Amino acid sequence: MKVISCEFNMDTAYVELQLDDGTLIAIDTISVENEIAENIYQRSELDWLIYNKPLEYADIILNGDPAKYLKAITRYKPFDE
Repeated sequence: MKVISCEFNMDTAYVELQLDDGTLIAIDTISVENEIAENIYQRSELDWLIYNKPLEYADIILNGDPAKYLKAITRYKPFDE
């Protein structure tokens, strides 16, 4: 199926997709973060995707392995003492 539209709805905190067959998919981004993000760095990575590339976010959540993605992409920046 082909995605017709994909956007982040700030009012509901959902990434919403509309497919060419009329199917609507809404991803609850807060629930996803609560389930897979282990720290603020991973939450930040997910937030960046949600705001800047919602289609890629949806693809990772629906078809990929978000935990594996986060482990590969997240950079930890410890505070200097």
